[in-house]
Amino acid sequence: MFRISRFADVLKQLPRGFFDRTVAQREADKHRKGFSCWRQLTAMIYAQLSGVSSLRTLESCFNAQRAHHYHLGGGQVRRTTLSDANAKGDWQVFSQLAQALMHKARGSVRAEVQEFLHLIDSTSVTLKGRGFDSWTLENRTRNTQGVKLHLLLGLAEEAPLAQWISAANLNDLDYARTLAIEPGAIYVFDKAYCDYSWWWQMTQTGARFVTRFKRNTRLQVERERPIPRNAQGIILKDELAYLSNKNPGGGRINPYRAALRRIEVAREDKPPLVLATNDLKSSALHIAERYKARWQIELFFKWIKQHLNIKCFLGRTQNAVRIQILTALIAYLLVVLYAKAHGIKSSLWLLLSELRATLFQRPEIELHRHRRWRQQRLMQDLYQRPLFK
Repeated sequence: MFRISRFADVLKQLPRGFFDRTVAQREADKHRKGFSCWRQLTAMIYAQLSGVSSLRTLESCFNAQRAHHYHLGGGQVRRTTLSDANAKGDWQVFSQLAQALMHKARGSVRAEVQEFLHLIDSTSVTLKGRGFDSWTLENRTRNTQGVKLHLLLGLAEEAPLAQWISAANLNDLDYARTLAIEPGAIYVFDKAYCDYSWWWQMTQTGARFVTRFKRNTRLQVERERPIPRNAQGIILKDELAYLSNKNPGGGRINPYRAALRRIEVAREDKPPLVLATNDLKSSALHIAERYKARWQIELFFKWIKQHLNIKCFLGRTQNAVRIQILTALIAYLLVVLYAKAHGIKSSLWLLLSELRATLFQRPEIELHRHRRWRQQRLMQDLYQRPLFK
């Protein structure tokens, strides 16, 4: 009986029906000459999981496993064909697939978690040189030339919940305002997302947030809250305050009229952190721990840049860059879902390393061979033991 490879087992986490419907709706396979979106997706996920860094290496390594192509739903890959598909293909198909996987990752833990902590941040991807300058120069900033990846990361899910790829000069707030606010969720972000109207929208929706006040924020402190004994030395102040600046400037009106908490958290050899939150019930220590959890999104960005391929690009057009970043997110989500489906408790990096070395192995056949080998050894020992008595 045929046994699928580990790579095919990973791809089973993909919602194939959703993907096919999306391709059909967008007519993304039109004029493809046999190289379908599915074959392109399979090749790009293989590139991420295997760690290849060039189209030539991808073509050579992937085509060396011809016996597995039929069961992956594809065939051999030609680097010129894949390069053309990345340059001209519909990246929205991959974006919608990534969002479907994010929804799947969220649903897998929804019944197990009481508090949903969502982290918001962005990271830049530097793109300079021949092929990149033609479309990144005009949108560069003082610090970055390339694109920016905006992310909403679910701490409980350990996976992205929403994403967007923009020009480097897009303000982080412009993306944050487009997010659908989930009632009851807790959003954690840094002071780059300081917008009182957006904060008020979250409060009105029933969501909570934890962030930092800017230095020039004008507050009217109403009263100080007592600091519990277990928080003394960590929490310096816990105050109930109101925003006193009703007209921030530029014709804007500050709609936030409700109370906020101003919490000062001690830091070693650094000025204290000044946190802002609309959560009036949780302890100050718990709120400080929530903000500390924001570091996890920085670790996520570091992880995908180190262990997946979003630095060495297989194409230099804007379309190819988008598709490669999206397939990196898709590959990450597939590894997360694969680990949950098989009850794997090891770190994602160890799991990815194991997958990278055994993508085209067939685990059930390998296990069967190992059992037969052990049985033969036992039988051999049983028959040879009397010879040495």
